[in-house]
Amino acid sequence: MTNKPNEPSAAAGEATPAAPRPAGEPVRSPFDSPTEQFTTSSGVQTTEKLTTEKLTQATEVLGKPSDVLGQPAAKLTSPPEKLSHATERTLPRTDEELGLDLDVPLYSQVKNAIPGAANGTTTEPSPTYSFASIPPAPAAPGEGNGRRRRDDRRGTLDLGLLLLRLVIGGTFIYHGLQKLTGWFHGPGLDGIRTSMESGGWKHVNLAAPMLITGELGGGVLVVLGLATPLAAGALLAVILDAWMWKQGMVPGFQYSAKTNSVELDSVMVGLTTALILTGPGRYSLDRNRAWSTRPFLGSLAAFVAAVTAAILVYVYLHGGNPLTGIGPFK
Repeated sequence: MTNKPNEPSAAAGEATPAAPRPAGEPVRSPFDSPTEQFTTSSGVQTTEKLTTEKLTQATEVLGKPSDVLGQPAAKLTSPPEKLSHATERTLPRTDEELGLDLDVPLYSQVKNAIPGAANGTTTEPSPTYSFASIPPAPAAPGEGNGRRRRDDRRGTLDLGLLLLRLVIGGTFIYHGLQKLTGWFHGPGLDGIRTSMESGGWKHVNLAAPMLITGELGGGVLVVLGLATPLAAGALLAVILDAWMWKQGMVPGFQYSAKTNSVELDSVMVGLTTALILTGPGRYSLDRNRAWSTRPFLGSLAAFVAAVTAAILVYVYLHGGNPLTGIGPFK
């Protein structure tokens, strides 16, 4: 059989052709890594030798000086490092060679279509956020004031606190006016002094004015909702002293007694304590204070101070144990 034309025969001592490439293995080329070594049947052969042999075979096959990779035939036998400039010419340079999406227009192509972009000016102000960032989400309605939004869920609570303040403050104002001016069939200032002195109080010239000031001043402030923890604390101290005075007159618990009942005084103690711990509400002059809607440590301190002051005043100006005859105090 005759050999095919232009097909060189294997010379003696040359390396046998390499085995077929396994399926799935990527195509390898000596130009991928000029310093990589490839294994042949005769041993390890460097890229330089393979490249020189390939170029020589290409010259023999073509039979004439040819331009391979843009280099003259006289330079085909040069080492691979001298062909670096030739191989660089085959690298992709344009968008088409890189496989980019040509349907997306560039900014330079659509620049003239943007109003004011050609001369560097824009007709509309630029947004406050950067082009590549996500714009901030608009605030939902009613999120400007969190405290106001919480207060809107209070329902009729503030109306109930207003009614509570009117009842408590009005009651103490009524009794204060009875003691100070004698209105509403009251004893007046002289009458309350005599009554307190006969009831065992000491220093009535000091005790009577303190009692009247606490009832009138505290009652007015509670109605207005001004300095509510202090005002309600003053009323609590006054009513606690009245409760201890009536309770200590006769041994035993006098809650439902016929003459010296402490039932009304006990109710007023509970109401004033509740007002201190709940606050005056929004319908008050304290509406911008924290204790008006969310009282905590300040109101608790006012309650403790009121109870302590009532006990000290009773011990100093009256004396005795008001709990005589009750439980373990028999």
